[in-house]
Amino acid sequence: MTDETLAETPPRQWPALDLTGTDFDPVLTELMREGPVSRIQLPNGDGWAWLVTRHDDVRMVANDPRFGREAVMDKPVTRLAPHFIPDRGAVGFLDPPDHTRLRRSVAAAFTAKGVERVRGKARRVLDELVDELLEAGPPADLTAAILSPFPIAVICELMGVPAADRHEMHTWTQLILSSAHGKEVSERAKREMSAYFADLIGLRENSTGEDVTSLLGAAVGRDEVALEEAVGLAVLLQIGGEAVTNNSGQMFYLLLTRPELSERLRSEPEIRPRAIDELLRYIPHRNAVGLSRIALQDVEIRGVRIRAGDAVYVSYLAANRDPEVFPDPETIDFSRSPNPHVAFGFGPHYCPGGQLARLESELLVDALLDRVPGLKLAVPPDEVPFRKGALIRGPEALPVMW
Repeated sequence: MTDETLAETPPRQWPALDLTGTDFDPVLTELMREGPVSRIQLPNGDGWAWLVTRHDDVRMVANDPRFGREAVMDKPVTRLAPHFIPDRGAVGFLDPPDHTRLRRSVAAAFTAKGVERVRGKARRVLDELVDELLEAGPPADLTAAILSPFPIAVICELMGVPAADRHEMHTWTQLILSSAHGKEVSERAKREMSAYFADLIGLRENSTGEDVTSLLGAAVGRDEVALEEAVGLAVLLQIGGEAVTNNSGQMFYLLLTRPELSERLRSEPEIRPRAIDELLRYIPHRNAVGLSRIALQDVEIRGVRIRAGDAVYVSYLAANRDPEVFPDPETIDFSRSPNPHVAFGFGPHYCPGGQLARLESELLVDALLDRVPGLKLAVPPDEVPFRKGALIRGPEALPVMW
């Protein structure tokens, strides 16, 4: 299809679907079949946008300075959520060099060394949660008992948020990440979380601490980062930390509905890190697409001309199912190597918490498979309730027994 005929065909309507389990989005499946570049219209915002689905093209767009994020703020781009989650000036809507400067201020917390700093504490928190689970006995809701409190404790530890404030952080995050309560409720929760971080970062302007708010406070104190920028970044990182709840919920739903996978991980613990990468590739962790980019000049992708000013989305979910890169992509293959998945994104906006999320997934798999050997679903798979109106997919509850 030439770009002329493509531009004449009406854009594909992409509704906000409430998908269950690890079902892959049927609209995205059709879009992938239709070709590498297509036109879409999402439930909110105005107009239409280009969608790029092939692995190589997704990585190119995500890493190419000809596609920018800052320009998105001035356009009512078609989008999934009724509200923009990052604020103007937040790292998600910055381009280099501002984006680079802001990411650099917290980079130390997210390096392998920074993430290792919280490993011991994370393992102790998880052991205590599993102790409580075993003591209370079956049945249990794995989400409420483990998969929700664990990532909250870990991201709060990394961020430097006191344990007493974890519950409030969790409540705000749930409201921000849901489109079910309406724009005003989400925006108010974001304002309240922003005010909290403004106070916390302000108190740490001369800090030498290694946690994120201390690093941001010190950067603000040195005039390297404005307080508003630091707050926007803190909000985004805090929210992102809780995505692990949904991701790990899907991961364990997958392992518990395919017991042969769990058994293999129990009997061959050495393959767990590679298996987790394959599960991260396979899990459809979000609904539709995330933040768009704007073409800053005319660019051609696979024979389609993207014009300056056009909105462009990439689908990391589609890229992770590209058969040219992942042979037999619908199969979960723990021996898949190499596995260049883009579950944490690609390019300058690569998820800074990728290493942390991987660490949490490894600790969860180790603790639950080794310490709760008979773990299984307490209800049929189709009775597990999945979140509705959520941007990040996952089970609302995961009823288990052992």
